Amino acid sequence: MTSAQLKAHAALFASGLLFGANYWIAKGLMPDYMQPMQIIFVRGLMAMLLFWLVSALLKPVKTDKSDHLRLFICSLLGVAVNQIFFFIGLSYTSPVDTSLIHAGSPLMVMLFSALIMSERITTQKMTGILAGAVGAVILILQGAKAGTGDNMLLGNLLIFVNITAYSLYLVLIKPMMMKYDAVTVMKWVFLYGFLIVIPFSAKDAAAINWKAFSPGAWFAISYVVVGTTFLAYLLTTFSLKALSPGVAGYYIYMQPLVAAAIGIFMFNEVLTVTKIIAGLLIFAGVFLINRQAAFRTGGGKESASSRQPSREPDA
Repeated sequence: MTSAQLKAHAALFASGLLFGANYWIAKGLMPDYMQPMQIIFVRGLMAMLLFWLVSALLKPVKTDKSDHLRLFICSLLGVAVNQIFFFIGLSYTSPVDTSLIHAGSPLMVMLFSALIMSERITTQKMTGILAGAVGAVILILQGAKAGTGDNMLLGNLLIFVNITAYSLYLVLIKPMMMKYDAVTVMKWVFLYGFLIVIPFSAKDAAAINWKAFSPGAWFAISYVVVGTTFLAYLLTTFSLKALSPGVAGYYIYMQPLVAAAIGIFMFNEVLTVTKIIAGLLIFAGVFLINRQAAFRTGGGKESASSRQPSREPDA
């Protein structure tokens, strides 16, 4: 494993921790303090400002005009459709169904990678993904409560669109990461993404009662903005410079594992043999995924000019 690959895996691991903890931290916001579209507006606006602020502190990188259509499509899939369909879908269906549908993301990423980037689907990689899927599903079902939604069919369909959009985003953003640095890519993705969600969320955002926020609510919204939006997106995108989209997608399985661990150590949930087996399956999948072909960047060879970002002022 090269140094770049090791850093990329560390970034994905950190991103998985951030997303996994979010199940516990962010749930206190709804519905007492914020509604879904309000969260989408705030996290989109603040993440966009953070990425542009960090970009201003770094050496400017010129982006080719021809790349902005792809960046716009990535923002539509990875920010707008991903977040809007997730929160609306979750309001109709159950968290258990949502998590089960999300467990199919690595398979979708692998399929899109094969279709778009001609990435080989090996037996070893498929075995690793299936092992992780089984472990994730076991954890999800272990934590399931008897909760249901108002319209399970519609909700599940929206969640399916949500995770399909994000899986395709991981594949389409890969060429941009081979050409530019992560901050440059993310500042454009979140600028376009925020502009897309404004018509759907601005009215709700104007009704946020900030005065009613408790210290815990302020911590939660800060974590959602900085942790699961700014840092998690940045880390995931950074990892794609050294790893394939399929490997990045696999780390979604970490989320139920992290959520379960937090529940055990901080919220008095019981550590059972079943949970231990589920965790071992997920880590076994990581081992299989990370052997041999998993470290290929996919998508063919890059030209020398595409390996390093251009150090010229923004257009």
